[in-house]
Amino acid sequence: MTSHTATAPERFTDTRTATAYWLRRPGHGELRPEPLPPPGPGEVRVRTLHSGISRGTELLVHRGGVPPEQRDAMRAPHQEGDFPGPVKYGYLSVGVVEEGPATLRGRTVFCLHPHQTAYVVPAAAVTVVPEDVPARRAVLAGTVETAVNALWDLAPLVGDRVAVVGAGMVGCAVARLLVQVPGVEVTLVDVDPGLASAASALGVGFAGPDAAPRERDAVVHTSGTGAGLGLALELVRPEGEVLELSWYGDQPVQLSLGGAFHSRRLAIRASQVGRVAPARRDTRSSADRLALALRLLADPAYDALLTGDSDFADLPAVLTALASGELPALCHTIRYPEEP
Repeated sequence: MTSHTATAPERFTDTRTATAYWLRRPGHGELRPEPLPPPGPGEVRVRTLHSGISRGTELLVHRGGVPPEQRDAMRAPHQEGDFPGPVKYGYLSVGVVEEGPATLRGRTVFCLHPHQTAYVVPAAAVTVVPEDVPARRAVLAGTVETAVNALWDLAPLVGDRVAVVGAGMVGCAVARLLVQVPGVEVTLVDVDPGLASAASALGVGFAGPDAAPRERDAVVHTSGTGAGLGLALELVRPEGEVLELSWYGDQPVQLSLGGAFHSRRLAIRASQVGRVAPARRDTRSSADRLALALRLLADPAYDALLTGDSDFADLPAVLTALASGELPALCHTIRYPEEP
């Protein structure tokens, strides 16, 4: 893929600048130089190794789909600018600490930071990646954290039969955690038969919508479509629950509730990663949850979610290709220039 932007510097220059990806306006991104101040007390300077693209939220941001009333709620921790643009947005970054407290220097860390070659943040904003977790796989920490929160909300029981509708990044991560609960039977459901191989790598079943098993004890919905949510309601048993993880942005959702929804006493409940699930809110912090997600990524099965990799210089073109569907992927990662 050919980039239409200037190549990012191999490393920040002597003038201490970095390069960041900005969405200039919906559908059009670019690389921009960024000042890189020296870290102050309690801060770290991180040189980025890899970042990941969240196909759900980031592509929604790319097309300008954040509703005005949700723009404050949807701000990422180190976002600059405002929706719909110009905005510097992203939250799956892994790098190495080059300056900061001695306990962190040289350590590989995860940070909820936009795509940028290097950055300075408070030391508390980074989480150390365990030594048995490869740096590229660690970009999935935010996704697995969402899945952890979902399981805290769902509270599956031993032997449950669960369907996950939508085999994207979040759906796959949820399915992998579910299948590790003793006796739980998990089926990933998606309209794309090509995702069956990812399901197999994750150790779960796969079905298209027409062949999806019914009478599930619970259904997790992650497809981001009204049709997927409707299917989820069809798959759950009477008095069962659909856990809704999709975020639709400014897209309205049409859902037929005139059929068996009331007679079967079904429930739809939202799960969202912005706050720790109520079941664990008194005993776990967001930092605890993220650290747990990183430990869980020692599982090599998650490599099935890493389906493409591109140079940082090509990021504007990559996001355009992902948004158009020209470039299919679960999690497409970005590799950054190595230290000279």
